[in-house]
Formats: sequence, structure tokens, C-alpha cells
Amino acid sequence: MTISRMIKQLDLETIVQAGETIEIKNAFTSDLLSDVMANAPSDSVLITIQAHKNTVAVATLAGITAIIVCSGRPIPEDMIQAAGDEGIALLKTKNNQFQVSGGVYQELYG
Repeated sequence: MTISRMIKQLDLETIVQAGETIEIKNAFTSDLLSDVMANAPSDSVLITIQAHKNTVAVATLAGITAIIVCSGRPIPEDMIQAAGDEGIALLKTKNNQFQVSGGVYQELYG
């Protein structure tokens, strides 16, 4: 699934546009950044409520191509700047992590 398809299918708000045609091959849902560093597969989307620039740093280390911030959390400017600098798509939704994870799973494997 491409990032652009994921945005459309899950009705996500784009905060930082990056690599709309990049293929998302997997997903990882976690709020524990050490867990993300240790276990998230590359070329995946991170589904989280962690809205700060350290999330972008961890995503970069893990090879994550997109971050979805859930539950309508506000996204600070330094996170937006970091995502833009690193070329990571930054997306937002009012839906919770369970809903988003289910939607991403359905798009990837359904």
C-alpha cells in the first residue's frame, strides 16, 4: 500500500507530505520508543500517540517511512520540522490506535 492510498483509505490528515508513492510494507503500533527501536520493521508505518520530535528520531533509526499520530493529539512544531527534515510522512487522525491499526491491517492484508 502506498502512503497516498493509506491517507485516502483511512481519512488521515497530512501534516508533513513525504514520499506519497512509497510502499508501506508493514506497520507497528507502540508508544514505547525503545520498543519501536528494537522491534519495528523497516518500510513500515508507526501508529502511536507519542507526538514529539524524539518519535521522528526513533522512526529514522528504525527505517520507518510514516508516522500516524492518533487520538487527535496536537503535533508540536519541532516534530513537524524534524519529520520534514528526515523525509518521514507525518499524519494525524482523531481515531485511536486500535481503530487505525485495524484499518492499516485491513489495507495491508485484507
